[in-house]
Amino acid sequence: MDKKKLIDYKIFVPSILIMIAISIPFAMYEAESLELLNSIFDYIVDVFSWGYLWYGIILVVAGLYFSFSKYGQVVLGDPKEKPRFSLFEYASILIAMGVGSTIMRTGMLQWTSVANDPPAGVEAGSPEALLWGNAYSMFLWGFQVFAIFVMIAPAMGYILHVKKRPLMRISEACRVLFGDKFTDGIGGKVLDVLFLVSILAGAAVTLGLGAPIITQNLSHLLNIEVNFGLTIIVTIVWVFLFSLSAYLGIEKGIKRLSTWNMYLAGIFAIFILLGGPGVFILNYFSDSLSFLLSNYLNISLNTDSVHQGEASHIQSNTVFWFAYSATWAMLHSVFAAKISRGRTIKEMILTYFLAPTLLSWVATGVLGGLGVHRYLTGDLSVLNLVKEEERMAAIPEILSTLPFGEIAIIIFMVVALIFLTTTLDSTTYTVAAYTSTRDMSKYEPPKLLRIVIAAVITVLSLVLMRIGGLAPLEVISGLMGLPVIIIQFILIYAAKKMIDEDQAWKNNIRKSS
Repeated sequence: MDKKKLIDYKIFVPSILIMIAISIPFAMYEAESLELLNSIFDYIVDVFSWGYLWYGIILVVAGLYFSFSKYGQVVLGDPKEKPRFSLFEYASILIAMGVGSTIMRTGMLQWTSVANDPPAGVEAGSPEALLWGNAYSMFLWGFQVFAIFVMIAPAMGYILHVKKRPLMRISEACRVLFGDKFTDGIGGKVLDVLFLVSILAGAAVTLGLGAPIITQNLSHLLNIEVNFGLTIIVTIVWVFLFSLSAYLGIEKGIKRLSTWNMYLAGIFAIFILLGGPGVFILNYFSDSLSFLLSNYLNISLNTDSVHQGEASHIQSNTVFWFAYSATWAMLHSVFAAKISRGRTIKEMILTYFLAPTLLSWVATGVLGGLGVHRYLTGDLSVLNLVKEEERMAAIPEILSTLPFGEIAIIIFMVVALIFLTTTLDSTTYTVAAYTSTRDMSKYEPPKLLRIVIAAVITVLSLVLMRIGGLAPLEVISGLMGLPVIIIQFILIYAAKKMIDEDQAWKNNIRKSS
C-alpha cells in the first residue's frame, strides 16, 4: 500500500492546524488566556453544576441497563471466537489506560485539597476533613468516571467487530442515525476532527502534567534542581518508552507493560504496608470506604446550593473532573472497543466499571493513608507542604519517611513511569488507528504512523511546557467535554439502534452448550 495512503490527511491536518492555532495565543498570553478561560469555566460551574453531576449518574444507569438487559449478551465479534485476552490481561490493559499515572498523583495528594478546603460546616484539617479527603479521592475514581470512559465503546465495538466497518471512527458509528451523506461529508469530518483535537490536547496536557511526578522525585533523590533540562531528559526517556510500546503494538508492548505493572504496583503496596504504618492504613482504608459509601449520593449530587459563598473543593473539582473525563471519553471508548473483540457488551462495561475502580480505591487507601498517618503523627506537615508552589514535591517527602525511603521513591517512579507510558502508548496507538485508512477490523494501525503521532504529541507538549500555554490547554480540555457529552448520548442511542436493527441480542450471542 502507498505510504501516503496510510493516513487520512482530511482529518489529521485540520486537527494539527487547530491545535497550533489554539496553542499560539495561549503561549503568547498565558496569564490573560488562563484568566479568561477560568472565568468561562467558573460560569459553567455556577450555571451547570447540576447537569454535570446528573450526567455521571445517567451514564452509570445506562451502563447497568446495557449490561443487564438483552443488549449485554451481544458478543463483539464472532460468538464462537474466544476473547483476544485473558480476563486478567484485559482488566490490566483497561486499568493502565483508564487510571494511568494520575492515580499516583491523586492517590497520594488529593486528600490534602479537601482537608485544606473541606465541605461547608467542616473544619479544615480536622479528623472529619481527613475522612472527607480520602473518601473523595476514592469517589473521583468511582463508577461515574469509568461510565464516562466506556459508554461510547458499545457503538464503536459493534461497528468494528460485528459490522466489520473498515474505519474505526465516531462518524462511522453515527451512520445509522445520520445517514451516508452526513457521515461521508462535512458533518462526519467535523466529528472526527473534534475527536482528534480533544485527544491531542488531552495527551499534551498528560505529558506536561505527568513529567513533574518523575522530576520532583528525581530532584529529591539526586539533590538536583528541577529545571527544563531535567524535564527534557525525563520526557525523552518517557517518549522513547511509549513510542516503543506503541510501535510493538498491543500484544508485545501495551499488554506486557500493563500486566507487569499490576504485579509491580502490588509489590509496592505490600512494601508500604509492611514498611510503613500498615495497621493504620488498613483501618483508615476501612473508615474511608465506609465514609464514601455512606456519603456517595451526597458527593454525587451535592451542589452546595444553600451554602452561600465560594464552592468548596469537592463541589468545583467534581464538575471539572467530569468535564475533563468527558474529553477523554472518546479515546477510552475507542481503545476499549479495539481490545474487546470476543467479549460481550456486559463483560466490557462491567470490567471497566469494576477493575479500575477497585485498583484505584486500594491505591488511594495505601498512598493516601501513608500521607495522612505522617500528618497525624506530626512526622510531616503535609497540609502545609502542598500549599507551596510545586505540590508534587510533597510526594518524595512522604515516601522518604519509609524505611529504605530512597528505594520507595525509585519504585514509585518506575510504577508511575510505566503508568504514564501505558496511558500514552494506548493514546498513540488509538489515534494512529483512528487516522489510518487501513481496515481496522482486520489490521493494526501502521507502525510508522504510531511514531508520527508520538512525535506530534511530544513536540506540542514540550513547546507548551517551555513557552507556556499548558495550563490554559488543560482548561480548554475541560471545556471540550461539553460537545463530547452530546456525542456520547448520540452514540449510546446509535448502539441500541444498530443492535435492534440487526436483532443482535438474538443472532450474535454465545450459544449455551
